[in-house]
This record gives sequence, structure tokens and C-alpha cells, in this order.
Amino acid sequence: MEELSYKLYFGGDIVSMKSRDDYTEAIVTAGSRIVFAGTKKEAEEKYGDALHINLEGKTLMPAFIDAHSHFLQTAQNIDMCDLSEAEDFEQIADMLKKYVRERAVREDSVIFANGYDHNFLKEKRHPDKRLLDAVSDKIPIYISHVSGHMGVANSALLELANLTGQEKDPEGGRFGRYSDGSFSGYAEELPAFMKLVAPAMERMKTDMAAQIKKAERLYLSHGITTVQEGAGTGEAVKRLAELAKREELDIDTVVYMMAEEYEETAACMPEYVGKYVNRIKIGGSKIILDGSPQGRSAWLSAPYEGGTDYCGYPAHNSEYVTAECLKAIRGGYQILAHCNGDAASGQFIEGYRAAWEKAGMPRTDIRPVMIHCQTVRDDQLSSMARLSMIPSLFVGHVYYWGDIHWKNLGKERACRISPAASALRKGLVLNFHQDTPVTKPDMLHSVWCAVNRRTKSGRVLGEEQCIDVYEALKAVTVNAAYAYHEESRKGTLEAGKEADFAVLSENPLKAEKNRINEIKVMQTIKAGRLVYRAD
Repeated sequence: MEELSYKLYFGGDIVSMKSRDDYTEAIVTAGSRIVFAGTKKEAEEKYGDALHINLEGKTLMPAFIDAHSHFLQTAQNIDMCDLSEAEDFEQIADMLKKYVRERAVREDSVIFANGYDHNFLKEKRHPDKRLLDAVSDKIPIYISHVSGHMGVANSALLELANLTGQEKDPEGGRFGRYSDGSFSGYAEELPAFMKLVAPAMERMKTDMAAQIKKAERLYLSHGITTVQEGAGTGEAVKRLAELAKREELDIDTVVYMMAEEYEETAACMPEYVGKYVNRIKIGGSKIILDGSPQGRSAWLSAPYEGGTDYCGYPAHNSEYVTAECLKAIRGGYQILAHCNGDAASGQFIEGYRAAWEKAGMPRTDIRPVMIHCQTVRDDQLSSMARLSMIPSLFVGHVYYWGDIHWKNLGKERACRISPAASALRKGLVLNFHQDTPVTKPDMLHSVWCAVNRRTKSGRVLGEEQCIDVYEALKAVTVNAAYAYHEESRKGTLEAGKEADFAVLSENPLKAEKNRINEIKVMQTIKAGRLVYRAD
């Protein structure tokens, strides 16, 4: 039974997020719930024996909600070789060699590394197997691009995967080749790189429970108490559920199954569908319709810059998209679609509309989500509004790859990436995400990006798409709760809702907008319990 000890929070700005200027003087919690929001005097009259917690000038607001990331992949990546700081091929090789030495990696093991970005390497291209073979031609090695959409294998991994170089590119992916047609080790998109990665997975020796606790700490340090596993497999969610039974999780995890595995997993684990068990629930299905714009594999309706007619390519045909949407509508569950390019966005919109018509029962309670929406157009936003479709924007692209998009897409399209202001004008319930482990789960950085739209070089990218701070905060609280069908439980501070709080060093609504990314998360409280405190 939950212990109903009362806690009274006061002494700082308490931002309820119920409306633009709604502050409350005091909040009282009992166990995992908020029981009162109002004046401190009234709180003390009703709950005189409550433990008083003085915020000492800090700001308390609803905890942040991760609208899309890959929680289990983040946990897996925790102990991998991190290449995110590499500036050239030589540094990649040195980091890998150091990892081999420090971990004493044996030939019967495997090396997985992540985080390199060819856009920022001195060579301005992807590495190949020759570089990795110089690290080891005996230990299988795979290095993943920061986007997660491509990577490079060494010769030992190609041999382990029984890939000779004679194989054709799979539908929805491709292999890199040298001029003589032999494999370079590069693989692009899931159908290609999984042929490399899957055979090596059993060689990974991991402590999943320990990694999940480390991943939890990462999210909690950024004020997040609800996370997403955005590409779950049946086996992965079963393992997560087993871990949750043995060790209480501090964070709510919403799992979206890859569409091909949703129905079987839901049938095997019906108690998890749409409701939490040990902080885990199955939220719906996920389809991936294209690739990465910074990797030039996103599917566009007009060519990339560079004088060719190359537009990227789709991951699936339209019949597949309509069929998966129809399953979701008839089954009454949510569907998420990864769409970076506007051609992929159009495929999802048309597939969902066609499925809606085939079902003969228009529904607005499914809340389908378009993930990323990097180049979605205004006419497509209007169509999304008619379908009650939610845009989940990876708005951090403005900072991390805005300058790359200018180069790849041209000025006009680059200035419209993550078009938050346009989405709001269309009446859409938008949210923001960081696609962790692609970038850190830093919600305040996303808010800063949406408000300022500055790139790494300092360029303002599409000032007309800037939104105000309150709307940006709604995107990571109120609107993210709505996307999970959890608006009655999370997203605002009011009686009856969960006591999920982020305590910040200052109030984002009052801070200088160009300093929002400097605000610190001082504490994170989940279900009334302190689960993170800044050092």
C-alpha cells in the first residue's frame, strides 16, 4: 500500500502549465499524487502536518516527457565505444584501439561503437573497412553513425555475416562498394546494416539491468520521468518486463513495437497494452518510412542540392504503409511513423487517410504520430490536422545539423526544418524529442532551439518558425502527455495528477531566451519520490 505522507512545496516559482500565466504558491503531494495546488496559507490549514520543502527560489514545474527516443538502445550504447568527439579518421582508429586495450576485447567478442558523424570529420566522408581493419582484422567491428541510419563494418564482421560482396542491395537499404564492386563495409538503413549487426549480437556480453539504471540516470538528470522505447522488438520488451519485475524502475517507459511484431507481442502480453505494469506499457506500433536528411537518405519530393536528381528513397511501398495503418485503426492502437523527408511524410499521410476510408469508421482517438517531420510542408500539416495526426519534431536538428541542411537542402527548405510555428498555426498538438541516443535527452536544449533556432555556426535558421517559450514548454509537458493518452495523469500541476516534477535552477519563462539552454535541472521527482539530485 502506498504511504500517504504529505509534502508541501513552496518558496519558488511553481509553474503549473495549465495556462500561460498560471502560477501557484504551493503544491501538496500525498504519496505519488498531487492533492492540492493553491496558496501556502490554505495548504497549511489543510495539511498542517505536511513536510515543508522550501524551493529556495528555484522553479518547480511538471517533469518533462520524452515523446520519442530509443531507451533500450541508449542503455546498450552506455558501454560502447563513444566516437562522438572524433574529428577525423585517425582519431576514430585511436579511440577504437584504446577501447580494445582497456576492455581487453578478445577475438571471440565484438566491438560496437557509435556517434561518428561524417559531416564533421575532416575527411567529410564515411570511413571504410580498411580503416577498421587497421584496428583489428580479427575482432568484428561495427561503428554506427550518430543518426543510427548507417554505419561501417570491418572485414571480420563482413565474414561473420557471410557477406561476400556479391549480394544485391536489399529493398530500402544499400551497401557501399568500391569501384570494383566489392563491399567497402558501409551499410545504409535498417535492411542493410542489420545484415551486419544481427549475426554479432550474440557476442555482446552485457549487464542489461546495470545499463538500464545508467540510462535511467541520464534521462532523470534532464528532468524526464517518462521515456519511450521507439523501436521495440518482442524479445526486447519481454526482457525489459522481466527486469522491471525484479528491480523497480524509477521511470515510466512506453514501448512502441516494430509493426511486424506488434500483434504477436500484444497477444502474449495483453496486460501491458495501453496501461503500465511495473512502469512499462505497450503504446502501439512503429514503422520507419525513410532515412536521415543529414545522411542524405531521407526521401524527398525534390532533389538534394548538388545538381543531381537524387531524392533519397523510401523504406517501404505504399501498400505496406496503408496495411499497417489499417491494422492500427481497426485494432484501436496508436501508430508512429518515422518520416524525415516530405515524400515519406506524404506516404504516411496518404496511407493513413486511405486506411481511414477503408475502415469506414473515422476515428480521432488513435492519435497517430509523425516522428521527426524535418521537411514536412504546409499543405501536409493541413492534411495532418484533418487526420488528427500529431507532429513530433526533432527540433534539435536546427542546432546540430542546420548548417548541413542548408548545404543539402538549400536555404528555403533548410529554413523550414522542424516547422514548429507553422504546425501551431494549423492547430496541431506538436511535441519535441531528442531521438536519444542520437542526441542527449536535454529538453531545455530543445526548448532553446525552438525559441531561438540557432545553428552551430550561429546562423538563425528560419526566424519565422521560432515559437515562444510557453508553447515550447507545452511541447515537452502538456502536449507530450497528450501524445501518450496520458493528459489526465501528467503534463500539468493540479490535484489528482501524478507528482512528477522537475526542479530547475531558474524559471524558463522569465530567463533570457538565449540562455534557456544554460538552465540546470536541480532535482527530479517521480511519483512523489526524489530520484535525482544534481551534484
